[in-house]
Order: sequence, then structure tokens, then C-alpha cells
Amino acid sequence: MSVFSFRLLAVDGRARRGEISMPRGTIRTPAFMPVGTGGTVKAMYMDQVRGVGADIILGNTYHLMLRPGAERIARLGGLHEFARWQWPILTDSGGFQVMSLAGLRKLTEHGVTFRSHIDGAPYELTPERSIEIQGLLDSDIQMQLDECVALPAERSEIERAMELSLRWAERCKAAFGEQQGKAMFGIVQGGDDAALRVRSAQALAAMDLKGYAVGGLAVGEPQAVMLEMLDATCPELPAEKPRYLMGVGTPDDILKSVARGIDMFDCVMPTRAGRHG
Repeated sequence: MSVFSFRLLAVDGRARRGEISMPRGTIRTPAFMPVGTGGTVKAMYMDQVRGVGADIILGNTYHLMLRPGAERIARLGGLHEFARWQWPILTDSGGFQVMSLAGLRKLTEHGVTFRSHIDGAPYELTPERSIEIQGLLDSDIQMQLDECVALPAERSEIERAMELSLRWAERCKAAFGEQQGKAMFGIVQGGDDAALRVRSAQALAAMDLKGYAVGGLAVGEPQAVMLEMLDATCPELPAEKPRYLMGVGTPDDILKSVARGIDMFDCVMPTRAGRHG
């Protein structure tokens, strides 16, 4: 199989069960993606991760670009070989981590410059460089670079970041091109403003991407606000494409989000709780 495809198998209200088919394997949805930040799911062997039912894991562009470096991983055969995981991998764009470095970064239309939290070395991350790094990692699902705003925030600030993220999505799409068997997902932004979420979702849907993520939630807002944003956003996203809610991991959040039409989730919470008891 050389193409990316998503097939709905059952629908119950807005909840969906489906399959994402990729050359490296099939992802059964709803899917929880264990987070392998630096190429490993902490405190677990990869056969254990597979054994508990994971079809896909997540890698973190920001951490991998700093250490050991995307070019080095490419020379070593890509992230699958590096991590000893032969099934699909999704990489985030690095945007969330960079945005959390508020005192160490500078944001412009072109991209974001920042200093490493490890040694203070300067880096630049643009939409094109983010896609280039994810290509070097050879991940199967690649995320657009976006700006994630901490909540609460002024509506004008949320709207500015949402519009910038849409322009960056266009640049990421152009940089991604036509990669056979792989997918680039756009990220809906708009903070806690339903009208901005709808605008973002409609603009991304018009770009005809392979899938869509809902970003900038589960960042401290009440659960009711998160669910309200999903109620506004999910109906605007194409039913025949997968939907991914970024950074959500509590069982209650997952079940209520599945009921609103979300297909994919990731969070460090389960492995962090396992490590720390």
C-alpha cells in the first residue's frame, strides 16, 4: 500500500470508529498515541508499547532537532530505525514547545527564533524548516507549524495567532508537496473563541489537507470550554478526514471528545503517571 487513506467503519451520533491506512501500518481509531518525545516512550520497551495496543507513537520535532539532531537521525536511518519502531509515527511541528519558551524566543511572519533550553544555542524554526526536519525524521504524519497562544488571552491576540497559523499552514503545505504514503495535518487555532475556531477550521478545510488537528486546548482552560470549542469546530471539518485533538489524555476528556467526533489523541500523562506512581 503506497497511499494514505482514512475509512469510517461505524458512526454513533458524532462518535466515529475508523481506520487510517499507511504503508507502515493501520491505525485503528479512536487512537491514543503514546508520546515518545525524544525517540523513546519513557520507561517502556517498544515491544511493550506495541503490546498494550498502540498502532502509532508521537515524536517531538523540537526535542529531536536539538538533540541528537534531525540530520544525525537521518544519517542513522530515520526515526523508525533510531527508535526501533516499525509502525507509523506522527511528529509534531515544534510549535507548542517553542511557544512555551516565551522568554527565549522572537516571533515574526517568517518564523520563530529561539535559544535552546539545553545550552542556549540559537535556532530558527520556520514552516519550511519544520517540514524539512519532519522529513529528515521520516515521520508518517507531519504537523504544520502553528502559534499556540496561552489562555486566557485577548481576542485580538488570539485572532492574530490564528491568522498567522493559517498563513503558515499554506507554507507548510507547499513545503510538504506530494509525499507518497505520508500525510500533513493542519492545526485549528482560535483559543476559546468559537467564531475564530470556525473560521480557522473552514480555512483549513478549504486547503484539502490529509487530516486536521485541534490545537491550543487542554492548556489550562476548564473542560467545559474545551468541549464547547469541539462542538463548534468538529462540524466544520471534513467527515472523511481524521481529526486529532492535541495534548489530551485523561480518560474523561478522551471519552467526551470521542463523543464529539475526535479520532486521535496524544498526551504524556499516562507514561508520566506510570513513571512517578
